Amino acid sequence: METIKIVGELLFALLILMGALLSAVSAYGLIRLPDVYLRSHAAAKSATLGVLCVLSGAFLYFAFFLDHISAKLLLGIVFVFMTSPLSAHLTGRAAYRSGVPLWNRRIQDDLREVLEKEKAVAASPERDVTQE
Repeated sequence: METIKIVGELLFALLILMGALLSAVSAYGLIRLPDVYLRSHAAAKSATLGVLCVLSGAFLYFAFFLDHISAKLLLGIVFVFMTSPLSAHLTGRAAYRSGVPLWNRRIQDDLREVLEKEKAVAASPERDVTQE
């Protein structure tokens, strides 16, 4: 029984450590990556996964070893999982639509054609105003 307890504590500690390392990698990515879009990607992916690992490790530790189910940790996990990727997506979209330039070595721009079509449709004189 004591061995299982030690292994469980070690696994939860490794989960928390992995989350801390992922958060550190995210911070490094925010400093080193060249443009807004890549920085947003670093913040959304690794920071979200890092925070989720830390919160999950703490939640599991409290649940298994202290017999306490923390609703605050569970809500934190749910809200971070839902809001962080969404906010990163909306930040990148707003930056693109406002004209923030892409990195000069970027090869592909998938949204350029779509936005040009939207602008052409919006500027056409044949557009029916009553449908808006």
